[in-house]
Amino acid sequence: MFITKKYLSRRAMLKAAGYAVSLPLLDAMIPASTALSATAAAPKLRMAFVYFPHGAVMSQWTPKADGPDFDLPPIIAPLKPLQKQLTIISGMENKSAIAAPVHAITPGTWLSCVPPRISHDPYGGITVDQIAAKYIGQDTPLPTLEVGTEERGGEGSCDRNYGCSYGKTISFRDPATPLPMEHNPRKLFQQLFGAGDTADERVQLTRESRSILDLVSREAGDLRRSLGVRDQAALDDYLSTVREIERRVQQLEGRDLSKVNLPDTPAGIPSRFDEHMALMFDLIALAYQANLTRVVSFMMAAEVSNQPYNFINIPDAFHPLSHHANNAAKLANLAKVQAYNTGAFAKFATKLASLPDGEGNMLDNSILVFGSNMSDSNAHNHFPLPMAVVGGGAGRLKGNRHLRYPDKTPLANLHLTIMDRIGVPMETLGDSTMKFTEI
Repeated sequence: MFITKKYLSRRAMLKAAGYAVSLPLLDAMIPASTALSATAAAPKLRMAFVYFPHGAVMSQWTPKADGPDFDLPPIIAPLKPLQKQLTIISGMENKSAIAAPVHAITPGTWLSCVPPRISHDPYGGITVDQIAAKYIGQDTPLPTLEVGTEERGGEGSCDRNYGCSYGKTISFRDPATPLPMEHNPRKLFQQLFGAGDTADERVQLTRESRSILDLVSREAGDLRRSLGVRDQAALDDYLSTVREIERRVQQLEGRDLSKVNLPDTPAGIPSRFDEHMALMFDLIALAYQANLTRVVSFMMAAEVSNQPYNFINIPDAFHPLSHHANNAAKLANLAKVQAYNTGAFAKFATKLASLPDGEGNMLDNSILVFGSNMSDSNAHNHFPLPMAVVGGGAGRLKGNRHLRYPDKTPLANLHLTIMDRIGVPMETLGDSTMKFTEI
């Protein structure tokens, strides 16, 4: 038998005029008569750690039934279409976040479960996203991606004893190196698809009127003519997504806000918080699709966020609303805000489920950790934590389970278990006591 099929390198890119656009996984990247699992085009496990501040109204988060086919209370109801790949974990506590300055250390200890040292020079623990990247993130241009929606939190995200390092990020590359969360969609887009090694080059790029895709259009056309029907459709869909996000970012930058009384904001950031959050999720999905990164951490809102949620008719700022004092009306509005955040995350997960990846879809090959490092925001406690895991984990996760562990089971057990599922050889992490077998 003679095989004459030519195939593209998985690292193939569209290039022109100093610009480069990565390509998604195409059938043409798989050598003829080669099993997908034996090629570089085999589906790759992806991970995301998605953090929301100010905990949850736990009575509207925690399912009443344990085991499979559990009920989904209002805050997690948006995840109902994903229930087969959803695990809710109850009973978790993170003791590392119990120190006095609640907001100032809560985000930065969520993924390490290591109490920080009292010092303005940060010293805590390496976070699990960075540990994961050492095992599954080394074959992508960006081993990890750290994303947020707000440049800084309120005053409570800093502390006179601990400084500001733990209140503004959930990612630490090592115990002394907090990683900033990129909140500007234009900068994130250029980090993923743009060019420019210096600040001056990046400034010049923002002034460029031509689209990156316009610059590579001829090469894209030549490539398309060499592909089969399925690959042509995949390429068209991918480039359309790049074009749409590029258009959205350029449109945001080009608005005239001179007559609008707004605080100083970097160009390219939407004035509507819901649009900003959705755009960052879309960029993460696009980064996965282009295989630019496999590990992402995302702060959906800043710790001590004062964002109002006018777009769902709740004008109250998020953080003041979280101090509900058990007022029924405030609790109801807070739960609506939290359900909205869950819905934004659910749209992201659903987007991944729509993207082909190997013999399944991208959600099949992902592990998405969704949760907070606070429980009742009014009490500022850290038990029981709202935690969920979504995705198939490339066949390593069971899904469709509400797992209720004994009260105050270390959150680190969940992190250690997830590291075990991706093949990281660790026996302990933070204050962990065991690995779970049920997830």
